[in-house]
Amino acid sequence: MSKFNYGGQAVIEGIMMRGKHFWAIAVRKESDLVTIKHGPVQTLSSRFLLLGKPVIRGFVALVETLILGMRSLTYSANEFAQEEQEELTTRDLVLTFIVAIGLTIGFFVMLPAYIVRHLQTVVNSNILLNFYEGAIKISFFLLYIMGISWMKDIQRVFQYHGAEHQAINCYETDEELTIENVRAHSRIHARCGTNFILIVFFMSIFVFSFFGRPPFLQRILTHLAITPIVAGLSYEIIRKAGKTDCHPIFQLVALPGKGLQYLTTRVPDDGQIAVAIDALQTVMEKDASHAEAHKVHQLPIASRNM
Repeated sequence: MSKFNYGGQAVIEGIMMRGKHFWAIAVRKESDLVTIKHGPVQTLSSRFLLLGKPVIRGFVALVETLILGMRSLTYSANEFAQEEQEELTTRDLVLTFIVAIGLTIGFFVMLPAYIVRHLQTVVNSNILLNFYEGAIKISFFLLYIMGISWMKDIQRVFQYHGAEHQAINCYETDEELTIENVRAHSRIHARCGTNFILIVFFMSIFVFSFFGRPPFLQRILTHLAITPIVAGLSYEIIRKAGKTDCHPIFQLVALPGKGLQYLTTRVPDDGQIAVAIDALQTVMEKDASHAEAHKVHQLPIASRNM
């Protein structure tokens, strides 16, 4: 039986791991105490089968991941705020999220479209024009990553990001989740969100080429409108690339994102690895308990009483 593809996210001094039926967040406080919170995974695709179809499921998963990620950040931030006597509210995080979305649209959609607006008078090929736009977006993204990587707090988040990948890599090779075993594994993983973002940029070059060269405002609206399709296609690619027996073409597509992860991850310390193990073990135990309970529930009544 194939192993479940666990995934995660680095948060403030901690890690969120998402499993098949549950998620778990482990956070190390300044007192060195590790707090763990868990809850059930609630997916729209489990309620509406259409949302679980290829391509569609990619955009749905992205939205669900953003929501869970925001909740995880709220929890991790408040765990530290309790010690400093000031808590971040959901309102604070929502406002931060809205500002972040606005800046993302501004820097990665509007500004590149404005630059391309001046390039299209000298570039005849739509594919080449979109290639330039994709290159501009990737350049902005690289500059952003390099810029924030100098911040001490972000460096710690990147260390937890590395610990998350190492723990998942250890699990996927069927090794016991110990600090020594996890430390020996790579901090690079094909299913990483960093890889997903790069694939989105590359996929957008191809998809947007079918829409010609519309005026500035129409170009922005078109890009925003078909982003769900681009995200869905990118999701299918990253699913393939994350498999150990994937076709070499998917391994090739994943290479740029893997290379970029050397910027978005850092080598974690033993304490950070321990947090990653706590989060992953918790979600694995909850998933196992759920599977066992579901198995017992499906047994005939006579079998349960034996």
